[in-house]
Parts: sequence; C-alpha cells; structure tokens
Amino acid sequence: MMIARLRGTIEDIGLDGVLIDVNGTGYLVQVSTRTRAALPNGAVATLLIDMQIREDAITLFGFIDRGERDWFKLLTTVQGVGGKVALNILSTVEPDRLAGAILAQDKALLTRAEGVGPKLAVRLVTELKDKAAQFSAGLGPVKSAEKGAAITIPSAAAPKSVTEDAISALVNLGYRRLEAAEAVARAGRNLGDDAAAGDLIRAGLKELSA
Repeated sequence: MMIARLRGTIEDIGLDGVLIDVNGTGYLVQVSTRTRAALPNGAVATLLIDMQIREDAITLFGFIDRGERDWFKLLTTVQGVGGKVALNILSTVEPDRLAGAILAQDKALLTRAEGVGPKLAVRLVTELKDKAAQFSAGLGPVKSAEKGAAITIPSAAAPKSVTEDAISALVNLGYRRLEAAEAVARAGRNLGDDAAAGDLIRAGLKELSA
C-alpha cells in the first residue's frame, strides 16, 4: 500500500526529518527546509507524501504543497538525483524559481545544493529544460497559493501564440509584463519567426539578466 498523504500532529522537528503522529502511529518524514519551516511543532498539519521503496529501506518524503512535490518527482527523473539530493535542491532553490534557473541555464545556482556538482548541474539543465518550459508556461504546476493546492494557468478559449506563451511564462516567473514583452521581442528578433516557446523563454531570460 502506497502512502500519498499524512495528516496528524507534528511531534518533533529534527535535522533528519519530522515526526508526524497519525492516530497513534509515528511516521518519520524527510522534508526540505522550506517545508520544515512551515511546520510548527505540536500543530496539526497535512503533508503530501512520495513513498520510495528500496530493498533495504522504505522512505517517506513530505511536501507542504503540490508544487514542491511535483518538482521533487521531476528532479528525481534525472540520473544521479535521489530523494535526498532532490530535497537539497528544493531547500536551496524554491520551486517558484526552479523553472527560471533551469531555463536560464543557471548551473551555479544549482551547485549551491549539497550533492550537486558541475556535471550533475549540466545534466539537470539539459534534461529538464523542456519540462521546465512547460511548467513556466502554465502547462504544469509552477507555484502554490495554499497548502496542498497548485496553481495552473487556465487554457484560453483560443490557442495562444508562441510569443504570448513566452511572455506569460516570464510573467509567471515574477517579471513585469512590459519588461517580459520587450525581452521576448528582442529574443524573437535574434531567433527568427520559427522560434519555439521554450527557445523564446530561455533567450528572454538571458535578455532580462543581461
């Protein structure tokens, strides 16, 4: 039986995880520093769970919201990124910023996470760039407004243009719409009319960071 969610009293918060009491049974759950900071000791809380079963251990990883959990699942698809390293990344770079870091090829930021060296950082930005573009364009969860709920951008009645997708993605990452539009316009002039949304997003981020 797979555990997908736990709701109970936070009985202990330690460096190796949190202990949550659910109807008298204590579960040790590994969490990021972000989730740990949101869990006051003695309070009732709900954690979304990713349960990993190995030959020698069963490990529970807990998340305060779906955005963090979805990024955890995505990160662990990359060779060399286990649960612990994925939590280290999420402790270093908030889920809201991960898409931007990956699209901008910000390997230096990723290597700040314990267990992520230069080679693994290259693998992360290479293998996840397309999926990160989907997340930032609203095709996957980017951030959550409340615990246990993820925000996605609703689909419009008519398909958006590639340019509008790129602008929306940059706005979702925290940039003002005007500066996002200007950056995408400059990127489009450099890349040409056939540029894909992901290419415009990456080039736009470089324009904004220049």
